[in-house]
Amino acid sequence: MSDRSRASDSAISTWFLRLYVLVVFAFVFAPIIASFVFSFNSDRFPTIPLGSFTTKWYETIFADTDVWDAFARSLTVAAITAVISTTIGFCTAYTDFRYRFRGKGFYLGLALLPPTVPLVIMGLAMLALLSRINMSGQVYSIVISHVVLCSPFAMAICRLRLSQMDPSLEAAAWNLGASQWQAMKTVIIPFCKPAIIAALCLTAAVSFDEFAVAWFVSGLNKTIPVMILEILQGNVDPQINAIGSFVFAISISLVVVAQILVMTRDDKGRKS
Repeated sequence: MSDRSRASDSAISTWFLRLYVLVVFAFVFAPIIASFVFSFNSDRFPTIPLGSFTTKWYETIFADTDVWDAFARSLTVAAITAVISTTIGFCTAYTDFRYRFRGKGFYLGLALLPPTVPLVIMGLAMLALLSRINMSGQVYSIVISHVVLCSPFAMAICRLRLSQMDPSLEAAAWNLGASQWQAMKTVIIPFCKPAIIAALCLTAAVSFDEFAVAWFVSGLNKTIPVMILEILQGNVDPQINAIGSFVFAISISLVVVAQILVMTRDDKGRKS
């Protein structure tokens, strides 16, 4: 095959891949963009052609104290869940990185199990457990459930970062006189800091968006996703588009901030 033919095939493959990526992004983001557009539509029903431009749906939700209560509750739950889940995930990942013991495969499989369980089953199980010990229907009930759900994500991120580390670095710190805690503070945690930040942001985003488990265990302490379902059960309300756009903006911001921080710290590390 001539060089010209190879170049032509390479160009066709490149354009095909670009088109494929464009179609995938369009498929994923089209509903989100549509929801955002309809949130500024004056018509009550999401129809084409659009009505006039309006911000009354945003003004309505901003004036609703129930929405603000649910929003504050979602933020509180997400923040607490992120801290606890990341701590558990980091400790689990470090245990996998540092120690060898019998049953380690079962230990890791159990730690990574929750995301594989259907959310409805998870919600029912958490409701049954928390009801039995009189802990259902509270904000901390949502936190406990979300920690179970989010910890494996934090573990996976920290575990991936630790797999890139030379195990001899920690041993070198010990040989230089550092205790295990000093080596953790000066070697392990600085190396894992990008992953820890990413895990915090990702678990916060997952908790903030999670609906199914929160619906089972929250009781009267509704989060934003649970409130959206209750509004939908009543009638078609354009407030849903406004709330959904607001929630999406917060969630995607957490992911973008995590990526920016990771890239910035990686650049600093390469420069060092």
